[in-house]
Amino acid sequence: MLNAPLPSLRELLDLPAFAGAQVLGGAAGLERSVTWVHVAEVLDAARFLSGGELLLSTGLELSRTVPDEGRAYLRSLADAGAHGLALELVGSLREVPAAVLEEAQRLALPVIAFVHEVRFADLTRAAHGRILARGTPDATGGLESVTLALRETGRAAAFREAQLGPLLALPERPRATLLLTLDALIAGQFNIAQVARALGVRRQTVYYRLEQLRARLGDLDDPRRQLALRLALDLDGGG
Repeated sequence: MLNAPLPSLRELLDLPAFAGAQVLGGAAGLERSVTWVHVAEVLDAARFLSGGELLLSTGLELSRTVPDEGRAYLRSLADAGAHGLALELVGSLREVPAAVLEEAQRLALPVIAFVHEVRFADLTRAAHGRILARGTPDATGGLESVTLALRETGRAAAFREAQLGPLLALPERPRATLLLTLDALIAGQFNIAQVARALGVRRQTVYYRLEQLRARLGDLDDPRRQLALRLALDLDGGG
């Protein structure tokens, strides 16, 4: 079964869970596809991102910034490949700073506001349900697929698609990041500390990416599945 395309941010905003969301700036970026939804309050959230995410925040730290810091925050998200920022304006932050909205317009990075209380768990559940409603590869018979890939000329591409399809369908940046992380995880036998050192990132970043990989690829603990993925990653034309 072919994977359905990733939803655009505009499509996610049409979900019932996102009712009442207001786009305050950067509307030109609403057609970009969303790969994941992540909740983060810290201003250096960019270091956790793989690319294509919608970030959810109450704006607690943003409410304490001066204009230049707010602009820098939004630029860091854009540089990390984020495709949107959604803020709940009911706590410390009641109004999005003008400097942030100006930067959103310049970067075409949508800034979305909820002026009522929302449950981030409901938003992420609804969004991830839509993002992941794209089919996952069938891990059963993985060794049989490997055998076919090794024995039959011209089956490499089909085998690779069967194992890694949900990752290969992602936009270039998150695809490359998650394939690299999967490669490091398998090579490092899922030792998070070792993988973090190999990739030069924090362990929390590896855990975050592993969550995405499991959601898209299914069971990663089965050694047979890992072997199939290892062979798929090693096939020519990967990445």
